[in-house]
Amino acid sequence: MHKLWVTLVGWILLLAGIAALALPGPGLLLLLAGMVMLSQEYEWAERRVDPVKDKAFGVAEAGVSTYPRIVLSALGACAVIGAGVIWWMDDIKIPEIGPLGPELPLGGWETGSGIVLSGLVALGLLIYSIKRFRPKDTVHREPARTI
Repeated sequence: MHKLWVTLVGWILLLAGIAALALPGPGLLLLLAGMVMLSQEYEWAERRVDPVKDKAFGVAEAGVSTYPRIVLSALGACAVIGAGVIWWMDDIKIPEIGPLGPELPLGGWETGSGIVLSGLVALGLLIYSIKRFRPKDTVHREPARTI
């Protein structure tokens, strides 16, 4: 029974990670989580954990390497949360464009809460990446002297 659950959860995380590579979400981290789960039962997955881990951590480190990247990531996560709130309200009217409109497709609390949760996960991962990969400012700068 344990092997069944490990395999099932591992494949769900792996497939969600593959989907999140193209969609908004922590694709490499979900992919890594799925690979770690599957590596408990399968040798092929165990061989692939380290390369995926190195890539995921490398991308996370690059994402917080500069302040503009951190700010843009935080603004993007906040924009996702804002979009989720709009989807949650479900009484927003949008212009009719082709088959879309005048109401949001799949509007309601179900979709909105999922979008808000995605934004909160993105903010959490951003904070984690900052704490883990951002170097501490150990050099104390002296204030500039005026002459």
